Amino acid sequence: MRKVKVAVLMGGKSPEHEISLISGREVVRNLDKSKYTPLPVVISRDGSKWRLTDAKSIFSLPDPIKARSKKKEIVPLSYKEITGANNLSRGVDVAFIAMHGPYGEDGTIQGMLELSGVKYTGSKVLASALGMDKIKFRELLKGRSIPIPKYIVVKRGEKVRNLKELGRPPYFVKPYNLGSSVGASIARKKSELKNALRLAFEYGNIALVDEYLKGKELTVSVIGNEDPKALPVIEIRPLKGEFFDYESKYSESGAKEIVPARLSKKLTRKVQQLAIEVYKAIGTSGFGRVDFILKENKYPYVLEINTIPGLTPMSLLPKAAAAAGISYPKLLERIIKYALEK
Repeated sequence: MRKVKVAVLMGGKSPEHEISLISGREVVRNLDKSKYTPLPVVISRDGSKWRLTDAKSIFSLPDPIKARSKKKEIVPLSYKEITGANNLSRGVDVAFIAMHGPYGEDGTIQGMLELSGVKYTGSKVLASALGMDKIKFRELLKGRSIPIPKYIVVKRGEKVRNLKELGRPPYFVKPYNLGSSVGASIARKKSELKNALRLAFEYGNIALVDEYLKGKELTVSVIGNEDPKALPVIEIRPLKGEFFDYESKYSESGAKEIVPARLSKKLTRKVQQLAIEVYKAIGTSGFGRVDFILKENKYPYVLEINTIPGLTPMSLLPKAAAAAGISYPKLLERIIKYALEK
């Protein structure tokens, strides 16, 4: 049987560049080599260079998290430069997008692959764009009466208006179009809001200020196309930060993940059904992950959807899959199967 050639796209022009490299490396490592031929492609930090490399070079890359603090470009030892997505249409069966954040998760790379006629994993252009834009995403959920936090939108250079709508502090502040908790922080007093917004504006011109909901942090991974299935609910207890921030997500012992979450059967079903409803609402396909706050440990509120959730060893999707009896290689096999079905 002929092996399926899988171009694994990683890196790219995003603040989540390094996390993408780790996700991509794990995808290459865990693809069943009896069925797939991985073709790793490392996209430079500015997005201008696409470097086709091999598994050996990917596994010998320096630690991306350490490189992030030094702002150093990570280049494979051995590679062939290719001219973007057009090159992939020759000799590649499917592209596995292991990219997070802008230009990877927001419909940009998906559009390039569509134009080049290359099949790819995950959601299509519109669902990817809606999932990345937290403002449009929330407007859509609000129209469906799906519970979300109260929030206001703040643009760089404008005064903060309507803060009273959120009640008393604390407030949760984040960029409107990033994941991995990049640029996110808590303003415990009104006087801290300025610095929290300054941090968010390091990554863009628009920020969200949310009411601070106290309760368990939950996440539900969903897989499938037309008939998606929810995986076991995971409860997250940050150990290093006040919330599930960047350090908690990507450092050893940064958080404790409890799977299945400590919820009643009734509440578990409710959260899973909500996750599937959100997944379908924006047209997600292949795989995704919906994050919640369980207000007062009773009422689930949707925070966001990740249309390309992390695939690192610390990531939540592989852990949820494992709890459902799906190994990492089998999870990747399903994701590729969903891509080839589209």
